[in-house]
Amino acid sequence: MADSSFDIVSKIDKQEVANAVNQAAKEISSRYDFKNVGASVELSGDSIVMKANSEERTLAVLDVLQTKLVKRGVSLKTLDYGSDEPTPKLSGKEYRLEAALKEGISSENAKKISKLIRDEGPKTVKARIEGDELRVTSKSRDDLQAVQQLLRGADLDVALQFTNYR
Repeated sequence: MADSSFDIVSKIDKQEVANAVNQAAKEISSRYDFKNVGASVELSGDSIVMKANSEERTLAVLDVLQTKLVKRGVSLKTLDYGSDEPTPKLSGKEYRLEAALKEGISSENAKKISKLIRDEGPKTVKARIEGDELRVTSKSRDDLQAVQQLLRGADLDVALQFTNYR
């Protein structure tokens, strides 16, 4: 019997992100607590820029955006604020918060995931790093599903999807 396998990837559905940003912008433009504070959110390239005239309003814009992203099935782990906590920066008369979109699994995260599979996963499972994704193989499909459950339960700082399951 041939080996079964699947790929672990970290991809972003750009259309869902664009839809979430548009929904957040629409809500911000119509909400009373965002009137006359210059609040806005926009997608520019591979980052999302949020602006308002105070730090609290900028964080409120971030909260609205995060709510829309979660409703559309986009993981919040794909947002990279440059530091651990999102802190708006003063730029002229307004506060700006920029969140870059992370895609792909970095080599250090790939090594962490591979080590986790080796240490805690079934012994018949092999994980191989291929660029910005991992290929996991085993003779038993049950072992592969056990690895998927293990990774879903693990607290990793990257959003994972499982593709190419054969």
